[in-house]
Order: sequence, then C-alpha cells, then structure tokens
Amino acid sequence: MKHIPCYLIGSLALLALPGACSDGKQDAGREEETVETLLLESSTEVDTMTLRRTTFYHELVSNGKLAASHYADLRFESAEPIAAIRVKNGDRVTKGQVLAELTVFRLNNRTAQAKDALDRAKLDMQDVLIGQGFSPEDSLKTPPAILQLAQTRSGYDQALAQYRLAVYEEEKATLKAPFDGVVANLFAKPYNMASVSETFCTLLDARHAEASFTVMESELPLVRVGDRVEIEPFFQTNNQTIWGAIAEINPLVDANGMVRIKALTDNPGHLFEGMNIRVKVQRSAPDMLVVPKTAVVIRSGKQVVFTLVDGKSYWNYVQTGLENMQEYIVTEGLTEGSVIITSGNINLAHESTVSVKK
Repeated sequence: MKHIPCYLIGSLALLALPGACSDGKQDAGREEETVETLLLESSTEVDTMTLRRTTFYHELVSNGKLAASHYADLRFESAEPIAAIRVKNGDRVTKGQVLAELTVFRLNNRTAQAKDALDRAKLDMQDVLIGQGFSPEDSLKTPPAILQLAQTRSGYDQALAQYRLAVYEEEKATLKAPFDGVVANLFAKPYNMASVSETFCTLLDARHAEASFTVMESELPLVRVGDRVEIEPFFQTNNQTIWGAIAEINPLVDANGMVRIKALTDNPGHLFEGMNIRVKVQRSAPDMLVVPKTAVVIRSGKQVVFTLVDGKSYWNYVQTGLENMQEYIVTEGLTEGSVIITSGNINLAHESTVSVKK
C-alpha cells in the first residue's frame, strides 16, 4: 500500500474548508430568510369597534346592610299574665290586627275603682260649686277661677287622670299591629308574665326596605338624591334585579372619611332585616367617548389603546376618566370614528400586522 505524503493531506484539508464554511453561511441565510418571511406573513386576529359618542353609565359599588323602612319594637303597658298569643314569627299581619292579649281581670277592676273615685269626686265638686253660689248644671256661668277651685278641692282632676290611665292600660292589654308588616323576635309564651321593659315582638314593614351603605368623601360628587341604585344580596337566590333610589345623604363625614347613604326599594319578598348587600349606584353621562376595558392595555406604565389602520395596529396613549365594571370614558388620545382594537391586543406592538376576526 502506498503512503500519501503529509503535505498533500494538509493541502486537501485546506481545500475542503472554504466549501464547508460556504455551506454553513448559506444554511444560516436561508433560516433567517424563513423566520423573517414567517414574521411578515403572520398576523394577529383581533376584534374591533368603531368609536362613537354615547351615553356612559357610571357605577359606584359599595357594601351595606338592609333594614325595613318601618320598624317597631312592641311591648305591653302592664305587667300582667299573657292570656293568648295570636301570631308567630314570620306571620304577615295588617294594621290593627290583634297580636296578643293579657289577662284583664285586675285591669278591669282597676278601671271600675277609678270610675267610682271619679264619680265621688264629681259629687264633691258640685257641692263646692253650690257652696260658692253657682249651679253645677250651668258651668258656662261659673267663673274659671271658681271652677278650678272646685275641681282642686274635690280632687276631681286627679280622679279623672287616674280613670283615664286605667282605661288606657285596659285598652293596651290587647296588643295590635300599628302598621302592615311581618312579625319577628317573638319569643314569649302564654301564661307567663308580660314585661313592660322588654320587647314582646318586633314588627317589620314587609313591603319596603332601606339599603344603608357608605361612600368615600371623594365620591360624593358622583351621588345625589334620586339616583338609581341596583341592590344585590350577597347570597342571591335568584337572578331578579332589585332597583331602588337614593332617598337621603347624611351630611356628615365620619372619622374614616366615609359618608352614609340611604336608598329605598320595594321588597320582592326575599329581603330580610340586617341582610348584607352589594349596592351599585348608577348615573348617566351623555355624549362621551366610551371604550371597553379590554381595549386598554398598559405600556411603560401608561394606558394605551390600539387603533386599526390599513391592516396594522397603531398605539395611542390615552387618558381615561370615570369607569364602571366594563367601560372607561376616554378624555384624551382618541377621536370619534377611530377603529379601536378590543381584543387580541395583549402582545401587540406598534405597526403589527393584524386581521379582524370574522
């Protein structure tokens, strides 16, 4: 076997190297060309809308509690045994309906005694008037000073007051509903002694409710009496929307910078006293440039909205004003009639190629 000289092997290696380097550069060039072609040809699908002036509905969201518009703690006027209870918790009652009754034997006896004392005082008063030379039957001709003297000496005024009190307590032995409502907090039992200091039951207005909530001091310009509110219990059992209106604004800022607001609403039947609620105050602002929140992205700490022009995205720095759960008011940076990109804009850059979803 013949041996190849070493200098020939080195020459052959040098001849092979340029060809190898040339092939690598060509492959790299083809790869870069392919990537650029793909980037130029690829486009992002987006949703768009034409910006128009419209009415913006501002929403201010707060938490609060629900209370009945009419609320009364009812109690008896006399400490007597309870004879009967006619209702139970949750019962709907009408104004004047009997709720409970006391045993009235002692009350009737007290009224009879007071009536007897009043009759005797009246006879004594007549004797005083006759002694002064006046007829008891013709009180119009009796001077007021003489009449007052006769009533005081006979004890008529005191007897009359005692009689009226006895009649009042006898009437209040029957507890009646002062207005239409629902009975709550009724825990007393028949044949037990009624307490004049403790509440027998609570009566709540079943037709109307008050939503009490707070707003920050800075949000006061956004609310006013009469504004519409949407009330939603935290544990909503159905999808029914409950609407109300602001009835009063307490003119006092508390130590935490909050102002208490009260709104009135009709009770559809499933609202209860003390229920935790979410309140949305709504106000309308006409003739505003309104964009969805999905159209606004953050670039370098600033708000940006992309517009679509000739198949490319162009970013616009914007300033926003009021907002609700879904929209912003744009105060600077956009003009009416612009086509804005509302989705697919998370990774967009300036002058990116985009296509509109069909």
